[in-house]
Amino acid sequence: MTVGRQPEAGLVPVTEETRAALARADAHSAHNYSPLPVVIESGSGAWVRGVDGVEYLDVLAGYSALNFGHAHPALVSVAREQLGRLTLTSRAFQHDRFADFCSDLARLCKKDAVLPMNTGAEAVETALKLARKWGYDVKGVERDRAEIITFGGNFHGRTIGIVGFSTDPDARDGFGPFPPGFPSVDYGSSVALADAITENTVAVLVEPIQGEAGVLVPPDGYLAAVRRLCDEHGLLMIADEIQSGLGRTGDTFACDHEAVVPDVYVLGKALGGGIVPVSAVVANWDVMGVLHPGQHGSTFGGNPLACAVGSAVVRLLETGEYQQRSRELGEYLHGLLSALPADRVSEVRGRGLWAGVQLAPGQPAARVICERLLARRVLAKDAHEGTIRIAPPLVISRADLAWAVEQLAEALVGNQGALTLPDTSR
Repeated sequence: MTVGRQPEAGLVPVTEETRAALARADAHSAHNYSPLPVVIESGSGAWVRGVDGVEYLDVLAGYSALNFGHAHPALVSVAREQLGRLTLTSRAFQHDRFADFCSDLARLCKKDAVLPMNTGAEAVETALKLARKWGYDVKGVERDRAEIITFGGNFHGRTIGIVGFSTDPDARDGFGPFPPGFPSVDYGSSVALADAITENTVAVLVEPIQGEAGVLVPPDGYLAAVRRLCDEHGLLMIADEIQSGLGRTGDTFACDHEAVVPDVYVLGKALGGGIVPVSAVVANWDVMGVLHPGQHGSTFGGNPLACAVGSAVVRLLETGEYQQRSRELGEYLHGLLSALPADRVSEVRGRGLWAGVQLAPGQPAARVICERLLARRVLAKDAHEGTIRIAPPLVISRADLAWAVEQLAEALVGNQGALTLPDTSR
């Protein structure tokens, strides 16, 4: 059985029930993940319950797919109603939820048109195809010569096309050859971006904050510089807001922090409310209009269930409540994290309710710290060797945030410090 290292001695041991459930999964599932040794059976808000009966505080939130928490009542109610009515037609036929979802999301993004898909990777691939088609039909680039500039440290998904411009060996090695046309430059350097632009460049694909790389926030003014260069050279600015968007950083979109409006939004994760995979590409008609029937599609993209939940997500965001929670609680979270000992934590990056906790040199691997957190009933995830990602649901309470950071402080000490059983009440 391959389930990764077991947690160090702590407050909550891995039970035999959990080990048995992990073994059953391991026997017949591909080993493309190395999950922490916990098996979750239910969840509500920011808390989940394992098959061992233990409650855990989830501060990963499905990589931002669970911005509104587990089983948000408004979203569950909409999904249940739609499940009993209509779930799928394929795009060969229209359904009564489709127009509302497209208009709702277009309104939220202040754009004209929406192309719904399912997963984030599908949405990124869609945006790449859209940019190339626009480059040929509108910009006039020579056929099959279009280039889309990408950035080192990026994470946009795991398709053959996307991992071809990844700089992460784990994502890339062993999967070539890769499609050409995606030059990569250093993230955060507008000079490097300017130098890479050629007559064949049609677009720039950028994450406003790089999540998988360790929650890397670019220098102030960087997104505005990307926008300016795109305007000067007649390029599309494509913002991959799959993780950073929909309230995570304290604004609806991470680009909003610099008052930057991209030509194309790529959305996913939280758009499905943690209930169903929903993604979308959003742009104005001068870009989206280059696609015609038969040139792109998806059987499940824009299905009735997805549209019903997606519209409900837009309604939640339009109240502004979740963006405000992310701003205010994010400031509180970053203050707590910044007070951690400098000999344990060298840097805290991020924005809103999103943080990358960089471990100081000489500290255990981030995976080890996450295992210690699991033993203290907190679910977090490492980003590479040295960073712990913290991205709790936006519905988390201030008290739960404080408790989570307390557990992190103890996990950084490990077995060297005194551990006390936390209050299990909510």
